[in-house]
Amino acid sequence: MSAADAVASRCAAVAQGVRDRRGVQGEQGVPRPAGRVTSSGPLRGAAALVLLPLPVLPLLAAALPASFAGGGTRRWFGGRGESVRAEAQAAKDAAAAAFYELDTAQRDLRISIETIAAVDSSPAARKAASDFEAFGRRIDEVSHQYITAVDAHDLDRDDLETSAAARARAELTRAKDALGATKQELDRFSQGLTPLLDKAETQLARLAPAVERARQTLLAASNALDAVRAAGLKADDLAGRLAALAPELTKLNQGAGRHGVADTLQRADRVVRDAEAVRAEAERLPERAREIDRRLVSLRTRAQALTTRSEQVQPILSELRRRFTAACWQDLQPVPQQAEQNVRQAETKLKEAQRAREDQRWPDATALLSTVRALLNSTDEAVSAAGDRLRRLNAVAKDPGAEIERTRFAVRDAQRLAMAGRQKPDPRHARPLDDSVARLDRAVAALDGRHPDYWHFLTETEAVRTTVARVVAQIREERGQGA
Repeated sequence: MSAADAVASRCAAVAQGVRDRRGVQGEQGVPRPAGRVTSSGPLRGAAALVLLPLPVLPLLAAALPASFAGGGTRRWFGGRGESVRAEAQAAKDAAAAAFYELDTAQRDLRISIETIAAVDSSPAARKAASDFEAFGRRIDEVSHQYITAVDAHDLDRDDLETSAAARARAELTRAKDALGATKQELDRFSQGLTPLLDKAETQLARLAPAVERARQTLLAASNALDAVRAAGLKADDLAGRLAALAPELTKLNQGAGRHGVADTLQRADRVVRDAEAVRAEAERLPERAREIDRRLVSLRTRAQALTTRSEQVQPILSELRRRFTAACWQDLQPVPQQAEQNVRQAETKLKEAQRAREDQRWPDATALLSTVRALLNSTDEAVSAAGDRLRRLNAVAKDPGAEIERTRFAVRDAQRLAMAGRQKPDPRHARPLDDSVARLDRAVAALDGRHPDYWHFLTETEAVRTTVARVVAQIREERGQGA
């Protein structure tokens, strides 16, 4: 094989390697739009020289004169034609770089737009997506211009005319400028999206921890429920509430891509809240059971004590009837019967609460015990009222002067306060105080007689003190505001 044949064979091998590399780069880099024609001609001329290994260059230099001397092939090395061709190739490389940069920027921005759209449905986010679509159409136009320019000129042709190279350079330069200008516009648009993107990324950053927290809370609730059951306690209501969260967990596992970031975050927060409530109640359940047991014992003991106390109401009423007028005790007549009924009803509810406790129906047991407590409180107040009535009536019958002096002192103290710092009292204060004095005088006068109504007297003096206390509070409030 001659030296020229060896060099030509080497050039063909190197050219094939370059084409292979270009193909791989095209697949890994920016995909060519549909309709773009890729030049597949063999690598020839000066482009092959650059790609040859250094040991081959001296051999090629020796063989070139024999290779290009005959056959009528045009020799293009050197001169203005080669310069124009090199400028056209440089323009082509610059346009390719601009195309790659624009395509990369568009891809990156598309990710940002998709991130915003996945999180934000505000008008600003929708406008950003619409503006990006408009940019896509503009990018398609300048990309088509670039591809058309590349496909229209084969700069590797040996017989490329200088004028054709000049046209290629001009068209590729215009394509490069259009690509660069569009990228600048795209960069400015991307900078304007920074607030929306920061907000979206913040929510996305919350997504994974929120979902994981929901899963962990559900697991903690399930473990707490298992522990309660292992202790022999039922928790059917808690188990039902926990089971109701299973569909929510399924949706969390399906991910935000299917259900949206905002909905997924809300769902995760809801699961955490509900599962945490189940866990807390499960952990309190043993103490709740012990508390119900204590209340059962305590209320049962209290009911028995009230039964004994209610039996003492009848003797109290007998003494009231014997010593005082009917007005002093008539309202207490139903107390013994009502106390007996309340205690009997409380004991029935206690039995129901005991059965609910044995069945571990905790809400029912708690509600029944609250009813028992209300019944016993009402009975206790009525029974106590009878004994308190007799005590107060005995005291006032023995010495009504103490009650009178106590009430007069309250009136005088209020009058002094109303006059403090004034020549004459405010009518708003003086009138109710004067009425209170007159009311007390009438109550005292009513004690004269053979069978005075001591209970009416006590209610009147108590009413007078209530009115006086209200006037004192009004005076102090007004003076406090004036200060």
